[in-house]
Amino acid sequence: MHESLTDKLDQLEQKFAAMGQDMASYLEGLLQADYLTYWDYIHLETLLSLQNPKTTYPDELIFVTYHQITELYFKLILHEIDQIANATPLTTAFFVDRMQRVNQYFKLLEDSFKIMITGMEREQFLKFRMALLPSSGFQSVQFRKIEIVSTDFRNLLVSAPPDPEYISDLYEFMYWKRGATELATQQKTLTLKQFDQHYGPQLVRLAEEYQFKNLYHHYQHLERDGLSTIELANVLREYDWRTNIRWKLAHLRSAVQYLQKEPENIRATGGTNWQTYLPPKQQHVVFFPALWTEDELQSWGQSSWQPDTL
Repeated sequence: MHESLTDKLDQLEQKFAAMGQDMASYLEGLLQADYLTYWDYIHLETLLSLQNPKTTYPDELIFVTYHQITELYFKLILHEIDQIANATPLTTAFFVDRMQRVNQYFKLLEDSFKIMITGMEREQFLKFRMALLPSSGFQSVQFRKIEIVSTDFRNLLVSAPPDPEYISDLYEFMYWKRGATELATQQKTLTLKQFDQHYGPQLVRLAEEYQFKNLYHHYQHLERDGLSTIELANVLREYDWRTNIRWKLAHLRSAVQYLQKEPENIRATGGTNWQTYLPPKQQHVVFFPALWTEDELQSWGQSSWQPDTL
């Protein structure tokens, strides 16, 4: 028997013995198992069965598929941030590497938004959207999670009390709740009520869990090591820019394409106040305020800043 194969068998035997398992039984299982196929590995049939338009308008398939693709990228982003949050020890090199992945995901998301901006017939969208009420992309809990795990919770709040006893006391002051209030009555929309009921406690628990391990906290407490720390600051600035400016501007352009109409704008699905909510300069959400100058913060969402990597 080839020496390297013998070594591998010895290693396997030690591995299974350490777990009180019989290696021969597992080898027998390998003999009985069928070969893995691509379609089984990615569950292709299941995946393709998940696009279920609510109307017969052809472009609704584009709409639902695009949002599902977006949520899968959000899942990958959360996966990378989770690795950073729980790395022991966390090194600058590891931090930079994972954030570069995240930035690449957001770049792909931003580029892909062209599908939403020019990839559907406006007339079809304005008709099939009425069958989707009150659901809204506003209800993407994964994007809310990305925000919470990225920065100190207070950086996501508006007009919050100075000394709350619990993070749960601050949840009502999340900045994005302003975007889901009825324009006329200033009451919560059904979209927001549904979201809070379904996800509110989960988001509060996440904020509590990440209070001392969000990206901003890790950056502030990471041991400084010269040039690599500068590289980390740059990659975090790019992340801030891509998430809180570029991604939201892409979303805004899509809303303008489909919902802007003279003399009165069309309301978004769910009644969200997109005109005042979506512009980055209105939201003014900044994950890493210490990494930006006062001038950059004052012109947030309006300046022409771009990362060196472009």
